Amino acid sequence: MPKRKILSLHSGCNMGKDGDVALFFGLSGTGKTTLSTDHNRYLIGDDEHCWSETGVSNIEGGCYAKCIDLSREKEPDIWNAIKFGTVLENVVFDEHTREVDYTDKSVTENTRAAYPIEYIPNSKIPCVGPHPKNVILLACDAFGVLPPVSKLDLAQTMYHFISGYTALVAGTEEGVKEPRATFSACFGAAFIMLHPTKYAAMLAEKMQAQGATGWLVNTGWSGGSYGSGSRIKLAYTRKIIDAIHSGSLLNATYQKTEIFGLEIPNEVEGVPSEILEPMNAWEDKVAYKDTLLKLAGLFRNNFETFTSHKIGEYGKLTEEILAAGPNF
Repeated sequence: MPKRKILSLHSGCNMGKDGDVALFFGLSGTGKTTLSTDHNRYLIGDDEHCWSETGVSNIEGGCYAKCIDLSREKEPDIWNAIKFGTVLENVVFDEHTREVDYTDKSVTENTRAAYPIEYIPNSKIPCVGPHPKNVILLACDAFGVLPPVSKLDLAQTMYHFISGYTALVAGTEEGVKEPRATFSACFGAAFIMLHPTKYAAMLAEKMQAQGATGWLVNTGWSGGSYGSGSRIKLAYTRKIIDAIHSGSLLNATYQKTEIFGLEIPNEVEGVPSEILEPMNAWEDKVAYKDTLLKLAGLFRNNFETFTSHKIGEYGKLTEEILAAGPNF
């Protein structure tokens, strides 16, 4: 696809009633499927897309949702999509009643449901849409130092896109018992064939041409790291995503964080203001600063792998992107 000037994306994608499209990037467990499945919007797809000169298109025709702790109340669309024709993977069920226990993680926490996209009632058939208006990068930050939402400039969007950060917590991958930072270039290193900066340059070009806005959304921890803080409530994350879709976040007042230099809104409707600036949610401010510096160091170390190669015509982006990383 990139050879045809079409950008291939490991992302979810949905569209509002007014035709505004959003892309959702994120690794396993960050909320890509959950947040792109929104009963107020049309689902174009949850995982694999292309962005061409005319807009976006889905290239898979189905969804692959995590279903650990799934409930009708929390995720009604995914719950209702599980019917004849859906394939369940790694789940445990009662042999007599054949009822699935979605809370059972004895096989793995990474339980899945694969279903045709038309099982989502508001899926967009055919799965195509106009150019994206918002590009949302999802990270499950188990260190608890990234803000629940930040507005990114173009260089920061490229930096975080190339970094592809999240934290693996127990159950996301086999053998992971404690959380650890992981980086997957373009949020899909296993799938990309070219140097990550090639995809980043294409994304920047398309975002600039269409006036799209980049966002970093932390669906992980607040008030402390994994084990001491608490996971940001899905209801709060949904409110943040709603504010991005509606455009109201563009009109918010912002302040800049230290180290990462992220623009964070002073308020988001329906979200407690005290969690928007991560430091405010931590009781131990010294531990917060130490953890923030630790994560910034991990980002910097990871990014060195991209600056140590000669990257041809896309090298011109590197200085600008580097400057958008953590500064300490």
